[in-house]
Amino acid sequence: MTRRIVLSLFAAFFSCAVHAQTYPTKPLRLVIPFPPGGSNDVVGRMIAFQLADRIGKSVVVDNQGGAGGIIGTEAVARAAPDGYTLLLISVAHAFGSSMYKLPYDPIGAFAPVSILGSGPVALCVNPKLPVNSLADLIALARAKPGELNYATAGIGSFQHLASALFKLQSGLDIVHIPFKGGGPAMADVVAGNTQIVIGSLIQMLPQISSGRLKILGVGSARRVPALPKVPTISEAGVPGYEATNWWGIVAPAGTPRAVIDKLHGELSAVLATSETRKRFETEGGEAIQMSSDDFGKFIAAETAKWAKVVKEAGIKPE
Repeated sequence: MTRRIVLSLFAAFFSCAVHAQTYPTKPLRLVIPFPPGGSNDVVGRMIAFQLADRIGKSVVVDNQGGAGGIIGTEAVARAAPDGYTLLLISVAHAFGSSMYKLPYDPIGAFAPVSILGSGPVALCVNPKLPVNSLADLIALARAKPGELNYATAGIGSFQHLASALFKLQSGLDIVHIPFKGGGPAMADVVAGNTQIVIGSLIQMLPQISSGRLKILGVGSARRVPALPKVPTISEAGVPGYEATNWWGIVAPAGTPRAVIDKLHGELSAVLATSETRKRFETEGGEAIQMSSDDFGKFIAAETAKWAKVVKEAGIKPE
């Protein structure tokens, strides 16, 4: 190895080290690749606010919805790998490659930073629907095949997959009504235009608490502390049903490891606070911590898992 190469490597290492020590020197941008109102938005804004307090710089939330999350995700994949543009991902990131021909590598184009938390789906209905339990809903749907509708955040969304899984396992004939985002889907059920919505509990809990939505079950393996009287969908009538969302933060591939480590440390501190843990629990979720490397392995495992679900359910994008 020549002296010039050694000096070049040293200079590069020194530059990265200095960058990590001074980082951040300006506001960060957290891209949420879905419209406001969904679970990604709820979690992203909660974490952005607390991360900003930790680092002493603003964390600007940038909702770039469209194409099932592809538009915002591609924007981050093409962003400078300097730690100033981050992406909020969820379980939807894990099955995008099974649904679409993506303009980026969902694993190779990003550097995993930190998982944030997870939370089950909730099966909710408009309060005017004459049902008080999942058994009631199943009986009504069987008595009126093809007459009940379920709203989702769009074809290929997590809401769609979670609903399709419910439809497969329950054997019900209910009709899919796709919307552009989880917020609009939920709002349509609240308005009574569609009757059923299966989506992240963390997104729908305020509407449940206010009485605008009636919850019939949760998609976790066990009941959630925030709603101890609400049964799991599995115990309430669809044995074996389980669907859980998760959220995390990634950066463009090539972001210096020292910057990734610093971000991971700050986010770990945020997730360890009683405030954050209580907020997740209050919203029906759970704060989670793992190393950046383990988060990368987790994403790969989830990608394989949901690819199988997409195939078995026969879900295809329009």
